[in-house]
Amino acid sequence: MIITRTPFRISFFGGGTDYPGWYREHGGAVLATSIDKYCYLNCRFLPPFFEHRIRVVYSKIEDCNSLEEIEHPSVRETLRHLDFQRGIEIHHDGDLPARSGMGSSSAFTVGLLHALYALKGRMISKHQLAMESIHLEQEVLKETVGSQDQVTAAYGGFNHIAFHPSGEISVRPMILPADRQKELSSHLMLFYTGIKRTAARVAESYVPSLQDKRRQLRILRDMVEEAVSILSGTDDIRAFGNLLHEAWQAKRAMSDQISSPEIDDLYEAARAAGALGGKITGAGGGGFLLLFAPPRHHNHIREKLDGLLHVPFNFETGGTQVIFYDQEQDYAAVEEDTKTRKIIPFREWSGEAASPMSIETLPQVNARRDY
Repeated sequence: MIITRTPFRISFFGGGTDYPGWYREHGGAVLATSIDKYCYLNCRFLPPFFEHRIRVVYSKIEDCNSLEEIEHPSVRETLRHLDFQRGIEIHHDGDLPARSGMGSSSAFTVGLLHALYALKGRMISKHQLAMESIHLEQEVLKETVGSQDQVTAAYGGFNHIAFHPSGEISVRPMILPADRQKELSSHLMLFYTGIKRTAARVAESYVPSLQDKRRQLRILRDMVEEAVSILSGTDDIRAFGNLLHEAWQAKRAMSDQISSPEIDDLYEAARAAGALGGKITGAGGGGFLLLFAPPRHHNHIREKLDGLLHVPFNFETGGTQVIFYDQEQDYAAVEEDTKTRKIIPFREWSGEAASPMSIETLPQVNARRDY
């Protein structure tokens, strides 16, 4: 049995420049951090004593006998990508709601890929996990997603991530004095708007026309370097909050789907209560509202946003990790033997007396189920 723990993320600057349709021509960059809220995936080879060969447990339960039956697209295609032929059981849990702009879907893909490789007895690099997850989401699943979420989930930490036209992705950790990072963290607040949305649907409102938004995207990329300069220097850290406000204005101008009157009202209420800047995390449309505010204003902001869930958080540095590993009994030989036999179907006891029946007269099924 393998359990992986993979962090969610907060992106401060540069979102939008991490879509391959943009950075493959112009390059891109983001400033992002993983946080101490996680996606957990528990995976094991399923003992061959059930009617199903695959069980996937998330917001629903799927019992399947072939890859084609699996409804969860990331599970189906990740198993196919790794050519899984064994029975398997996968359980998912998360610290935050799905579809909330915290990179949860990419954290799921990274964590699942990590767990399945470990289940096969392989340890792979964070770089490989990030690149294979990007391939699965963008090329196989054809989702309209960027490339920053997979990188942050795999590597963890507070990073300056550069996306090069060659397709290469470089990760540079932000090296800050402990008191400077603590100062930054103390100014940040996170609230859940309660609005669920699929990031790809929001992104589809502006990604196909990224070339027409060159001005905004160049501004957003330049802000990454400006933010790095602010944090690395000794100037008043409130400049970081003011820059977040400028970035939010530039980002929301890219599409009318990124914000909404409800989100605008929440943001303005927070600003009136003392927040200097902020943004909707992820592609926009809903999810979490990140705010930057001097600590003395935090209580007032919580009062003004009383109808929203406040989520305290800290930065984290580990990225995706295997947090539990146990070698269970290997049933590979039993599985192979079962495939060659005709197994009597499972059935409910009827409660009625049955006439004697030989094993030859019982209904049988061929236990061989190909992936």
